[in-house]
Amino acid sequence: MKWIIDKSFDFCYGHRVWSQTLTKEFSLSECLACRHLHGHQGKIKISLSSSKLKSGMVTDFKHLNWFKEWLDLVLDHKMILDLNDPLNFDLVSHYTDEAGKVILEKLNFNREFRYYTPKLELLPKKSPKALIEKYEGIVFVEFVPTSENLTAWIFEIVSKKLSKLGVKVEAVEFWETPKSHCLVKVNQRF
Repeated sequence: MKWIIDKSFDFCYGHRVWSQTLTKEFSLSECLACRHLHGHQGKIKISLSSSKLKSGMVTDFKHLNWFKEWLDLVLDHKMILDLNDPLNFDLVSHYTDEAGKVILEKLNFNREFRYYTPKLELLPKKSPKALIEKYEGIVFVEFVPTSENLTAWIFEIVSKKLSKLGVKVEAVEFWETPKSHCLVKVNQRF
């Protein structure tokens, strides 16, 4: 027997899928709208499983409070950008070199969850408030922030963290919109 529980989380975020390509025969359009900076009302569902219950539960739902806090602090109302986005020279010019590459030494790196944020203290002393707000709203990742890549990243984060409790992450589901969904499962076969 196996028990599966799940909990859902909502958040708002923005991104840019600079690698987007389309086949007109299927898309009926050549408009690469996802290459634009844009936002979504996202939803994440985390499913946990166990073949044994501890105190009558797979685990307490409160064991996902850390995830909600992380989601709210790190991703909610943030722009998620790929470190290798070709537009970084313009989007984050204070943190790039002359060739437009992001300078990693100018970023804070979160080793546990593998993301970067700009070191705000490196901005000019009397920077306009709007410039500070722009940079405090950016999170860099090491991949193009598609639904699929974000889902896999979150699956990895949650799996690693909850392994300390002996809880297995069965699946992570990610809704970019109410109609667009991605699912990553353990041992998924295609």
